Amino acid sequence: MVFSSLFGKRDKPEPAESESLTPESTPKLGLFDRMKQAVTRTRETFSESISSVIALTREVDEASLTSLEPLLLAADIGSATTAIIMENLRQRALRTGIQSGAELKQLLKQELKQILDGVAHPIQHPSTPPEVILMVGVNGTGKTTTTGKLAALFRSQNKTVLLCAADTFRAAAIEQLEVWAQRSDVPIIKTKQGGDPSAALYDACIAAKARNTDILIADTAGRLHTKSDLMKELDKMRRTAEKLVPGAPHQTFLVMDATTGQNGLQQARLFTEAARVTGIVLTKLDGTAKGGIVLAIATELKLPVIYAGVGEKIEDLIPFDSTTFIDSLLE
Repeated sequence: MVFSSLFGKRDKPEPAESESLTPESTPKLGLFDRMKQAVTRTRETFSESISSVIALTREVDEASLTSLEPLLLAADIGSATTAIIMENLRQRALRTGIQSGAELKQLLKQELKQILDGVAHPIQHPSTPPEVILMVGVNGTGKTTTTGKLAALFRSQNKTVLLCAADTFRAAAIEQLEVWAQRSDVPIIKTKQGGDPSAALYDACIAAKARNTDILIADTAGRLHTKSDLMKELDKMRRTAEKLVPGAPHQTFLVMDATTGQNGLQQARLFTEAARVTGIVLTKLDGTAKGGIVLAIATELKLPVIYAGVGEKIEDLIPFDSTTFIDSLLE
């Protein structure tokens, strides 16, 4: 096993994914503005379509409600979630006696926020460091890149971070994480490709404890051979971490690609069952016109979105907030 501090001048391979690592010299935006910018494509199709319906609504009746349904489906909210929203809108519209399109829009915003808040829960942090976080997900979702960005986010909060390259299956995954460790200015524990990921995690836990590190983030393999194989490997990693750090892993984040939409939900269900996922990190939210997948995740996976990827730069991973998201989507 090799420990690399990555502070010396050494040639490093470029990241496997085409993401910019150098922050641009532009003014920093607030959380709302960054989220608003990220969901621009979704808002252009979703919000503008809803606005056109609302503009024609003089009286909230079955016809005006029904006209919303295809718009929700087109935003990738999903049939199950859309059915829940439509039923609740009908019941609330009848009960409260709303009359105008503007009132309908506010009611819709309340319904969408209620879905997201219904699965939200405060993150429980351990009283004694390190906090161990496992990053899981299918290859191609941006898992390794997101691991690096998350490390940079924690570093910006003045926390000490250690990365563990436990994806020993995918070619160049270790080298890719090394680049992100260097850019995020954090140390990394690694082994050779094809090595035992649990052994890498073991060494990382020992190192994190010895150095009193605040957060240990482990990037795991994204292969999906069978559910049984996946569960065995993740169970072994969990047992390894728990032996060394009480309560570990404290968080298991499933990295999902927002652009895959409904097609990614089935794979997400498999990881959710196998890995005891505690929250979602949704990548490439800025690259889709169907950001309604956030609501489908809440309804169908019963999990909160904890962080959202809103761009390609290293700092473009932000905490997800339901109010900010809904207000950005439906101005």
